[in-house]
Amino acid sequence: MAEEHGQANARQEQPGGANAAPKKMTWPELVGSTAEGAERKIKEEIGDAIRVQVIPPNTFVTMDFNQQRVRLYVDSSGNVARTPRIG
Repeated sequence: MAEEHGQANARQEQPGGANAAPKKMTWPELVGSTAEGAERKIKEEIGDAIRVQVIPPNTFVTMDFNQQRVRLYVDSSGNVARTPRIG
């Protein structure tokens, strides 16, 4: 019984467990903001471990998924044109 109790405590202490808040994956509220402001907001919420790429109009990108990347698709004025998302 003590062994079971110890395992239950170990599960609860792990970061990212069932009680952890879900990590934000998209930022629809940033559409229309400047690329600099959007990057600052994303890094403020997620941290510096995430890499933010600013993608100008008509630029080709790879289709791979990367959990450490957020792409900011901007218009010709440098404002965010699409919802930024992790990947």
